[in-house]
Amino acid sequence: MTQIERIQHMEAVLNEVKDGIAQLNTAVVQYQDLHPKILELSAYYGSPDWKQDYDDDQAGKLPADLKRGVLSEDGAYDVLIDHRDILREMLFLVSAFIRSGDID
Repeated sequence: MTQIERIQHMEAVLNEVKDGIAQLNTAVVQYQDLHPKILELSAYYGSPDWKQDYDDDQAGKLPADLKRGVLSEDGAYDVLIDHRDILREMLFLVSAFIRSGDID
């Protein structure tokens, strides 16, 4: 690789990393903003209110056109498991970066 090619390559790497970090930062801020809603969903799922809403849905007491994904047995559970899994993945990533000396 020539000097010019190396500089061009590293310029492309710099721009790719810069863009990726900006996108990740935006996603992290959005995810942080969701935290209160995640807690709210977690508290609702499996609560007496959720059970009553689920039972009323099963009994046909709710309007047919009502969106009710939150009452499916897997909808909220799957989202909460995804939340747990992404937190674990982020923790693993940060731990790996610390071990590699990438973070002071």
